[in-house]
Amino acid sequence: MDRPPLRTEFEGESVLLVGVQNGKAGEWDVSDSLDELHQLSLTSGARVLGRFICRQTKPYPSHYVGKGKVREIAEWAAEHRPSSLVFDEDLSPAQGRNLEEEIGVKVIDRTQMILDIFAQHAHTKEGRLQIELAQLEYLLPRLRRMWTHLERQKGGIGLRGPGEKQLETDRRRIEERISRLKKELDQVRRHRHELRRGRRRHGWALASLVGYTNAGKSTLLNALTGSNVEAYNQLFSTLDPTTRQVELPNQQSVLLTDTVGFIRKLPHHLVESFKATLEEVVEADLLIHIIDASHPRVESQIEAVREVLKEIGVVEGPVLHVLNKIDAEEGRRQWPRLAEELGRAVPVSARTGEGVEAFLHELADRLRDRNVRLDLCIPMSKGDLIAALHRVGDVREESYEAAHAFLTAYVPAHMASRFEPYRDGGQDRESTSGSTEEPDKA
Repeated sequence: MDRPPLRTEFEGESVLLVGVQNGKAGEWDVSDSLDELHQLSLTSGARVLGRFICRQTKPYPSHYVGKGKVREIAEWAAEHRPSSLVFDEDLSPAQGRNLEEEIGVKVIDRTQMILDIFAQHAHTKEGRLQIELAQLEYLLPRLRRMWTHLERQKGGIGLRGPGEKQLETDRRRIEERISRLKKELDQVRRHRHELRRGRRRHGWALASLVGYTNAGKSTLLNALTGSNVEAYNQLFSTLDPTTRQVELPNQQSVLLTDTVGFIRKLPHHLVESFKATLEEVVEADLLIHIIDASHPRVESQIEAVREVLKEIGVVEGPVLHVLNKIDAEEGRRQWPRLAEELGRAVPVSARTGEGVEAFLHELADRLRDRNVRLDLCIPMSKGDLIAALHRVGDVREESYEAAHAFLTAYVPAHMASRFEPYRDGGQDRESTSGSTEEPDKA
């Protein structure tokens, strides 16, 4: 039976999707996961020709699926000639190599598909560093299989294989590059840490938007800030984190960070590569979990987000649940039940703006204990204290009369006591007491 030649390009391919139902996974779970893989394929620029579901009790060591199913897929591929097979599971290097030899078509697993999409959407230097690290760590154990591709493409006497020497040279170069990338990402991590320290010194509340990919995080951020963060109906349309300032109804300011969307079966090494970005989630004062209330498998998406949060070290902490897409028929039907199950949750439509005002009030209420409003009257002789207030607080009003400065500011609750002597007419006590003792410097 003639088979199509092995191809190596990815973009613009026609693909066959392969899912595996084993263990406790139900048919609906596998079908839903394949629907998601279908969307991933479209996002990567591929055309989906069809799908297979393989039912088995456990993975087979050599091909992941049984030999009968391998023959069935090979016959289908010979007739329809897809350029690639995309497995909805992670394959070992040996399994991928064996499948390609049997079927004669390039085999891609779920991780490789996700890495390809990430590479398309990484626009900043930090994002490119992180995706390159993830790609190289994925590639390293698969070098021998990659060299097999080159052998097939070149062929001929003297070009039958690169030899072990070249293979080891490439392996060493990749390991050296991985080491350099990790050092560069450590610098990114330290830089982000300093930025967070600066924001905290100024009393900023930090909140991170988290959620399943395509739940509407970027659309909500745009609705809140009027910014133009890219928001497409695609998986992983946001990769590089974006931070914007939002003023709440109580005049408190909060910094909102839009982060990469989560997904089921997110590869562990991909989470490790993006630790520098995901620290924005770990260090946040509040997590805002955006949920697609219109999705038919919304509960499994909520659980997937919780699993990723657990993996990056967010075990406990304040979370505000936001039920998005209530403008959709299914979202309007499902959100009351979800709100009851989750407890305190806010229904919104980021697309139409419905519920956004209520969300802002709820956000202000959740962050109320972080900052305290102070109306202060500080003698001009206390210039260092006035400077400290500007440094650690958010000064909203400021005027000067005679020898005093009148200021209205929001400061972190744990620092409010330092300014207490000058609160609510404190200058009268200052002037009559004749005290020259300096208050604690902020």
